[in-house]
Amino acid sequence: MARVPYLHREDAEASHKPLYDRLEAERKVPTANIFLALANAPTQLDGFLTYANSLRAADLSPKLRELAILTVGYATRSAYEVAHHQSHGLGAGLTAEQLAAVADFESSDLFDVTEKAVMRLAKESTLHVDVSEETWRAAADHLTDKQMVELSLSIAWYNSGVRIMGLLDIDLEDNYPNPFPGPRE
Repeated sequence: MARVPYLHREDAEASHKPLYDRLEAERKVPTANIFLALANAPTQLDGFLTYANSLRAADLSPKLRELAILTVGYATRSAYEVAHHQSHGLGAGLTAEQLAAVADFESSDLFDVTEKAVMRLAKESTLHVDVSEETWRAAADHLTDKQMVELSLSIAWYNSGVRIMGLLDIDLEDNYPNPFPGPRE
């Protein structure tokens, strides 16, 4: 159970209705629980959406971005992150087989050198914050400086997202399968 209420359009003050219009125009309907929880702080939710949208408008390949996000989700065991981004991954060109292999990408032959380098960077940054020069260079050898900054911002952004979801105890919606069934740790 979330630690703050999920605020739906009918719960919001009249002055915040445009934010719900924005949510419905830019995100899936029904509105995801993360956004309904963040609606308790409308100014921050508005900024949250703007920043998230800027990451999607980057030069970085959507496929690489989604692989990084999914890697963050698996590294943090964030069921919400993984469940929500599997469909984004499919939309970005990942196969169902690749989605199933993200957690064990190192031993998979379904990912190319660039994809594995991006996933290593995401995993190392998530688990250790700082990344080795070797890990950085492996990804940077395949991406431009701009793409590396965009990748870094995406990895950091989704790391903050899983922490927000954990702090607020955001529930995974019923229409999403839990990739980590069983009791929470």
